[in-house]
Amino acid sequence: MSKRNLTLQQQRRISEKRLREAIDPAEQLPADEQLGVEQIGAVYARYGQQADIIDPEQPTAPPKRCYLRANLGSPVAGDRVVWRDGTPYGVVTALMPRHSVLERPDHNNQPRPVAANIDLVCVVIAPEPEPHGNLIDRFLVAARLHDLEAILVVNKTDLDTPHSGELDLLIELYRKLGYEVYPVSAKTGTGIPELTARLHDNYGILAGQSGVGKSSLINHLFPDIDARVGELSTQKRKGKHTTTASHLYLLPEGGGVIDSPGIREFGLGHLPSNNLIEGFVELRPLLGQCQFRDCSHTQEPRCAIIAALERGEVDPRRLASLRHMEQAIFTR
Repeated sequence: MSKRNLTLQQQRRISEKRLREAIDPAEQLPADEQLGVEQIGAVYARYGQQADIIDPEQPTAPPKRCYLRANLGSPVAGDRVVWRDGTPYGVVTALMPRHSVLERPDHNNQPRPVAANIDLVCVVIAPEPEPHGNLIDRFLVAARLHDLEAILVVNKTDLDTPHSGELDLLIELYRKLGYEVYPVSAKTGTGIPELTARLHDNYGILAGQSGVGKSSLINHLFPDIDARVGELSTQKRKGKHTTTASHLYLLPEGGGVIDSPGIREFGLGHLPSNNLIEGFVELRPLLGQCQFRDCSHTQEPRCAIIAALERGEVDPRRLASLRHMEQAIFTR
């Protein structure tokens, strides 16, 4: 007996039936006739087959827990969706087109969305844990290759640590490259008004290694949100992961911020290695000026990038950062 082909609607109904059977009997999904009218919402956070949905026009309203219908793709924080209210749960029925998406590779180096519909990547760094230029460059390159603007948010400016001098040198480097730098302190509140003004009418994502204080910044930017704040490991002075899912927080004045899970290394394994150089703002204008079209920018004669390095127009730390990224992808 041949297997019967199912329509998409039949497949969706079967998936929802299986989902209902997996839910506690006291928490069954409402039937279609029990759901409200379709409305537009934004994904506040994603939890497996569930998502919390908020109304972009009512930033202070509590989120609504909804189940995701089958075949929606992979909704993430920041996504705009069509949903229907219900008791006790609503249902997300459609995923709206994205104008941007930030991705990172999964364990198989396949792109996995992290946040959607953002305009700005806020790379958070601090004097502790120890800042690493290569990690910062990974965020900056990822932002540029996703056509997103990036700024640097220097947190914990109230601290004086053995790494403060190194951080000052990095800040000087990125200022020269044209990146905006916002010194702040989540502890004292210094610089928070300036950062809030920069985020006005923009949707940004806080990115950075664990322990730099992203959740503490969220608590200052959104005083009504009680985000968990972690403490640094006293042994290795590396941050503990305190955010387990990306969350979208809305600003009353317009715009919002996504707090992403803390990561110590932002992989670029899902991107072709020959594309990485385009993410370096000072190197991109030099592309196409070398003598050879397939120039590797390592030892070829009349290489525009090597010449710029010798003239002092390219910082060797940045070129070393590019080499490190390319090698990591090449050997993956």
